[in-house]
Amino acid sequence: MAEITESKNFIHAFIDEDIAEGGRYAGRTVHTRFPPEPNGYLHIGHCKALIIDFGTAEKYNGLCNLRMDDTNPTKEDVEFVEAIKEDIHWLGFDWGDRFYYGSDYFEKDYEYAVELIKKGLAYVCELTPEQFKEYRGDLNTPAISPYRDRPMEESLDLFARMRAGEFEDNKYTLRAKIDLASGNFNMRDPVIYRIRHMHHHRQGDKWCIYPMYDFAHPIQDALEGITHSLCSLEFENHRPLYNWVVENVSVPHTPRQIEFARLGIDHTVLSKRKLRNLVENGYVSGWDDPRMPTLCGLRRRGYTPASIRNFCERVGVAKSPNTIPYAFLEFCLREDLNETAQRVMAVLKPVKLTITNYPEGKSETVTVENNPNRPEDGTREVTFSRNLWIEADDFLAQPIPKYKRLYPDGPECRLKGAYLIKCTGCVTDENGNVVEVLATYDPESRGGDPADGRKVKGATIHWVDAETAVDAEVRQYSNLFDDADPDAAGKDYLSCLNPHSLEVLTGCKVEASLADAKAPASYQFMRLGYFCPDSKDCAPGHLVFNRSVSLKDSFKPGK
Repeated sequence: MAEITESKNFIHAFIDEDIAEGGRYAGRTVHTRFPPEPNGYLHIGHCKALIIDFGTAEKYNGLCNLRMDDTNPTKEDVEFVEAIKEDIHWLGFDWGDRFYYGSDYFEKDYEYAVELIKKGLAYVCELTPEQFKEYRGDLNTPAISPYRDRPMEESLDLFARMRAGEFEDNKYTLRAKIDLASGNFNMRDPVIYRIRHMHHHRQGDKWCIYPMYDFAHPIQDALEGITHSLCSLEFENHRPLYNWVVENVSVPHTPRQIEFARLGIDHTVLSKRKLRNLVENGYVSGWDDPRMPTLCGLRRRGYTPASIRNFCERVGVAKSPNTIPYAFLEFCLREDLNETAQRVMAVLKPVKLTITNYPEGKSETVTVENNPNRPEDGTREVTFSRNLWIEADDFLAQPIPKYKRLYPDGPECRLKGAYLIKCTGCVTDENGNVVEVLATYDPESRGGDPADGRKVKGATIHWVDAETAVDAEVRQYSNLFDDADPDAAGKDYLSCLNPHSLEVLTGCKVEASLADAKAPASYQFMRLGYFCPDSKDCAPGHLVFNRSVSLKDSFKPGK
């Protein structure tokens, strides 16, 4: 488990050097980009990357572009494009007028590929995928390509005919001519174009050849004037190829690539392929299922932009892969909601409480704080009557040791914001189940701590007025996977799914002030946790609340 500490951002140290007097970008505006692939929804791992990209631009009063990496047409969709935009705006970032698609540059990519062929730095190869693997070589054996010395004119002709659609998929590729004996296999004459007769979500059927990411991405960065191309550590071994491309084609700028470690979180998976499988095969209700690590799922669960940004900033920027406890993400949310969420009363597993000496037909209001951490939020009035709802767990017919809530002839307990009561008994059904708790109240004890200063041994109990309470459905979520590392090599992550990750409670009772609750409001249900109205299913007359996070946890940063 990684230690959570605030650390110096080494990326910013590099940038400081680059923009200092005499640095490679002295006098230039720091310019970054966030290049998501629109084949799925953003998850918390992408969130770290986009906060680094946009946050770095903010720090240096620079610019950050949003560019959809749609060079691969296989599973790209406008649905994902719009969702990515929404998520970034929700986090509080904006790209201004600098929104691009990788496919915007297809013509320029093609021109630069032709330039490489003319320089003798690229050639058309006709190895099959199987032969390509066979001739790849190893650390002691160079790769082989019998087409490496193909005449430039022939490669130009074949490449033009590839574009024209004369050949089937995989018949030819265009490869960069670099070094077949390189110890970095990314430099062993990598493929930079392949044939794919596929419909593109923006370009339609205009293209049947598509550039590889390692070729297209540095060109896109250079054309947009990016100074610092920030990417995850998996691209570290690709950096020599990134530099080779910008150094050997006539692009106007030479960006610097800097890598950082990807974010890992326990009890989840962050592979888009695996997340897609969860969605498409019904293991979850959708990309925005509140158990998913997607930003739309976290948002629906009640996570706030501040909590997620704080999480990513406190995790810091590392050079080595690390795994962060999911509990720390919850800690950051709990910390934020403790300061911002309104306190309300709700009963999830209700049992009726009758105060037998309270006058029938009488009703009054009591005053409760909206948030003790924010006095400016004031107070509100809650109705109180003879018949209330309390949690079933707040009564035991036969008490256990140290039980300080309601039981017959037990200690006085306080109803939150109202009166002291003493349990006198209960009513059970034919099966022995408690259906009603009976108690008497002290009319002189209304309000907070008793004015007479007498000490109360019992607990303070939350409640809702049975006369005005509103019914609600409550969904309680826990980790989607009960294994801390479901993505480990050799594991079937689907076998690690937690069968109890969702508990649905119906017939819950909430105070009347929540009758019109709607997202993105957040509430602390007193003594129970933090909850939010479900953004899809909650409506007046059908209240649905999601538990965002429990009220307390043993997790401590740095542990």
